[in-house]
Amino acid sequence: MSLIDKIDRQRLPQHIAIIMDGNGRWAKAQGKDRSFGHQEGVVSVRKMVEAATAIGLKYMTVYTFSNENWNRPEAEVQALMELLVTAIHRETLNLMKNNVRLLAIGNLNRLPKKARATLLACIQETSVNTGTTLVLALSYSAKWEIVAAVKQLAAEVKAGTITPNDITEAVVSDHLTTKGIPDPDLLIRTGGEKRISNFLLWQLSYAEFYFTDVFWPNFREEELYGAILYYQQRERRFGKISEQLNL
Repeated sequence: MSLIDKIDRQRLPQHIAIIMDGNGRWAKAQGKDRSFGHQEGVVSVRKMVEAATAIGLKYMTVYTFSNENWNRPEAEVQALMELLVTAIHRETLNLMKNNVRLLAIGNLNRLPKKARATLLACIQETSVNTGTTLVLALSYSAKWEIVAAVKQLAAEVKAGTITPNDITEAVVSDHLTTKGIPDPDLLIRTGGEKRISNFLLWQLSYAEFYFTDVFWPNFREEELYGAILYYQQRERRFGKISEQLNL
């Protein structure tokens, strides 16, 4: 029996965020180049999208490439950008078939011209889809995002369009790259590490965290369903006490 049969469809997380870690270590363990791990990681993304569609998940955000990743060896960065273009070309048909809408967050202007054009074309083509929304965090870091939001808010205060007293949590959220996207309910990190690595710092404030030693290329549908079952066992209090939830 698959774990999908144990999932309560009435208590699904609305949004799952994933830090896809372990591609390079998985490849090295098999005597392969790191790029081979990244290629297999794309397969896992496809499997996650199909699994998300199967259970009716509304949003899934995957940490695809961080601002800090630009500091990796040039050859690896170039290979990742080429893989991005290839993967989007290859997966667009699957996204359309599965009614999946693609979005992207991050400093997309840093992407190579071809990668950015390919990404934007896929976003446009899938914009008509109404099923799961897949969000790629590309050239993204949470500190960069928050600083950019602060700068924008400061400029609006200076221009007189808002006052400091107008700045609320909701206003800050509306100045982040995730505007219009609900905050994640569940964060999954593969590969054995237990940190969030500058990912969605504001948005993850009340998310449940699920860490697994499974490397991303080995993370498949059953692992996702297991993470969702873990989430469904959690009591989400949002600062309240258990007794208040049962009133």
